[in-house]
Amino acid sequence: MAKALTGIFGPVVTTFDDGSGDLAAGAFRANIRAHIAAGLAGVLIAGTTGEAALLDEDERLRLTELARPLVPDDRWLLVGTGSESTRECVRRTKDAAERGADAVLVVPPHYFGAAMTDDALWAHFSRVADESPVPVLLYNIPKFTHLQLGSKLVHALADHPNIAGIKDSTGDMTQLRAYIDAQSDTFTVLTGHAGTLLDAIGYGARGGMLAVALFAAPIVFDLMDAIARGDGVTASEIQARVRPLARDIVAELGPPGIKVAMDLVGLTGGAPRAPLRPLGAAERERVSTLLGAAGLARVA
Repeated sequence: MAKALTGIFGPVVTTFDDGSGDLAAGAFRANIRAHIAAGLAGVLIAGTTGEAALLDEDERLRLTELARPLVPDDRWLLVGTGSESTRECVRRTKDAAERGADAVLVVPPHYFGAAMTDDALWAHFSRVADESPVPVLLYNIPKFTHLQLGSKLVHALADHPNIAGIKDSTGDMTQLRAYIDAQSDTFTVLTGHAGTLLDAIGYGARGGMLAVALFAAPIVFDLMDAIARGDGVTASEIQARVRPLARDIVAELGPPGIKVAMDLVGLTGGAPRAPLRPLGAAERERVSTLLGAAGLARVA
């Protein structure tokens, strides 16, 4: 790959029209422009934060088409293409590539969890990577899949020429370090857990794909700058400001909370899609308080 898979990436929200519930294309494009202007290394469409499980197939394609012209060639447009069916995952991956995705992020199939042995998962990811026109990233998020991608499996998959890396959202440093042992010139480890970003980078992760960066990009970049300077004291102080945002807004409140945070800093979050419910007044106030405590300017 000509460009490095490093830095801070944003798993973007999917914006919906308040009346119809359809995609709100204008707001989605405005957010993408803002994220790119903020300096993100790339964006992920149809990830967990983007309510991927609640999107239909046409919407996934449309979001990729909307984002592609707005992501410069030196940044990354990634698309989540995971599916319970290997066949469907391959189809989604090819569709995303045809519409301009630079790479895809693939969550493991998990509905038939007991059957998802290392052999089954190796066959799944290998076939997807074999047939994908673009690089594939693995996605470890046991909070939702209820299965962990074992380090032995990840090491084996890291040797595949079209598997470019893994996003690990656990925040488990023992697990992350086991993945980092598989890191190479062709396989990159990214953290999806902003609350442990300082430790993850310290152990060798090459960046993060972080929902916090959607509404708190300046703080995340300040943290990365402090790490790069070797200023451990400042880095620790900034990490302490990031941790409540990651824990209370992203991990606890999920997409509805992330969307409120975006609204409050001047971007567009809007309502989540049912069955997710919008935050109530008390929860919205809690998000506002958390943003203020982190030093983020609130415009609403």
